[in-house]
Amino acid sequence: MFIISLQKNVTNLRKAAITSGISLIIMAIAAGFSYGYIHGSLVVPGDISTTYHNIASSIMLFKAEIIGWVVVLLLDVIVAWSFYIFLKPVNQELAMLASWLRLTYAAILGIAILNLVFVLLVSNNASVTDHLQANVTLYLEAFEMIWSIGLIVFGVHLLVVGWIGFQSNSIPKIISILLVLGAIGYIGIHLSKTLLIEQNITTTLELVFYIPMIAGELGFGLWLLFKGGKVTINP
Repeated sequence: MFIISLQKNVTNLRKAAITSGISLIIMAIAAGFSYGYIHGSLVVPGDISTTYHNIASSIMLFKAEIIGWVVVLLLDVIVAWSFYIFLKPVNQELAMLASWLRLTYAAILGIAILNLVFVLLVSNNASVTDHLQANVTLYLEAFEMIWSIGLIVFGVHLLVVGWIGFQSNSIPKIISILLVLGAIGYIGIHLSKTLLIEQNITTTLELVFYIPMIAGELGFGLWLLFKGGKVTINP
């Protein structure tokens, strides 16, 4: 019975690891497509008119961005659950905290996405006025600000996950270190953005923490996909 129970536990952990790994990788692709490619090409900082006309003339592309964000949101909910299942054997209380923090981030992201829906509705208007363009700018800025607040919560989530990783006997310590460094980066950068601290400080933080922020969660995702749950992860 003990052997059967142990095998079942390992199987559940492996399923949770694969689910987390696949979700994290798809999420990275969807976020890169929505924000890095579409948002970055349509939104011109400081140029209201060009941004409005870019979006209004590329409505289908902007809709694709919103769909991409919705995919990210749904995957965040899945990851919150699968992380809890995978990390629970190490520290159940911290695993639960990490799960709730990720769900909180997902809820904040959902509010941010609503602002992109408002941009879509305004941009569909046939008549172009200064008021409409100003509304588009307002909603886009609201999206950025709300998302930044959410990423502070996300950073705290990564910090907890990284700390759980240090307690595990199977998660590579380099991944835990990258998760913690990435967490510090998310928290520092987006506190700087939300508190409207000097842009040079934000840019410096982005340069310093760019690699850990990408490598931390993506590296964890790849490890989960190929290695996670193949052995028990009791501390």
